[in-house]
Amino acid sequence: MNHLFYMAEVFTICAVLSARSEIVKPVEEELLADTNKKVNELWLNFLNMKPVDNDGIAYATCSVSPSSKLESSEIKVMGLVLFKQVFPSGRLEAIFDLEGFPTDANQSTRAIHIHKYGDLTDGCDSAGGHYNPNSVDHPHHPGDFGNFRVRDGKIQKFLANLDATLFGPSSVIGRSIVVHKQADDLGKGNNQASLENGNAGKRLACCIIGSSSKNNWEKYIQDSAAPRSLRFSRRVKKG
Repeated sequence: MNHLFYMAEVFTICAVLSARSEIVKPVEEELLADTNKKVNELWLNFLNMKPVDNDGIAYATCSVSPSSKLESSEIKVMGLVLFKQVFPSGRLEAIFDLEGFPTDANQSTRAIHIHKYGDLTDGCDSAGGHYNPNSVDHPHHPGDFGNFRVRDGKIQKFLANLDATLFGPSSVIGRSIVVHKQADDLGKGNNQASLENGNAGKRLACCIIGSSSKNNWEKYIQDSAAPRSLRFSRRVKKG
C-alpha cells in the first residue's frame, strides 16, 4: 500500500510540474528573446557599429593601396571602396573606384573579396583568408563580391543588396578588402582552393575597412556627376 501511495504522489508531482512547465515555457521564450536582443545591443555598442550620422545611416571607407610585397615592375592599384547601410537592418551598398590596371587589360576581370584580418603588416598577405563567419564554401562568404571588369585601366562599379554588414557581431568593420590579380572561378575550379578563395591569385592591393562619415560617399556621388563618369553616376543613383 505504501508503494502505491508513493507512486500516486510521484504521478501527482509530475503532473503539477508538467502543468507549470507549460505555463513557464512562454515566459522563458520571452526572456530568451529579450536576452538575445540585449546581447545584440551590447555587440553594437562594443563594436561601435551604430550610425555615425543623424540620418540613421552608417558609412565606411576603405582606402586601397598596393601591397608592399609587390615587385617594382608590378602594377600598382589604388582607389577607394565606400560602403553605406541603413541602420539596423538595411542591405549594404558599395562603390568601387579603383585605378592602376594596365589599359591593355581592357575587358579582363579581377576578383575582390573581404578578408578576415585588418592586418597589413606583411602587405596584403597578412590579411588572412576570406572572412567566413558562417563556415561555408566560397563563393558564399559575405564578402565574396565576385568579378569586376577592367575598363580603361579602371574598375568603377556600384553594388547593392550585399550580404556583408556594418552592424552586429558579423560586422566587416576592421577587416580588409583585397584586390586580386586574377578572376574568381566562383567555386567551380574543382579543387580545395576554389572553395576557399576562388583561385583568384596574387594579392595586388588591399585596405582596412573603417567607419566613416557620409562625406566620402556624398563627395563621390557629386564628383561622379562630371561628364567622364556620368554613366556610372546614374548607376549609383539608381541603386
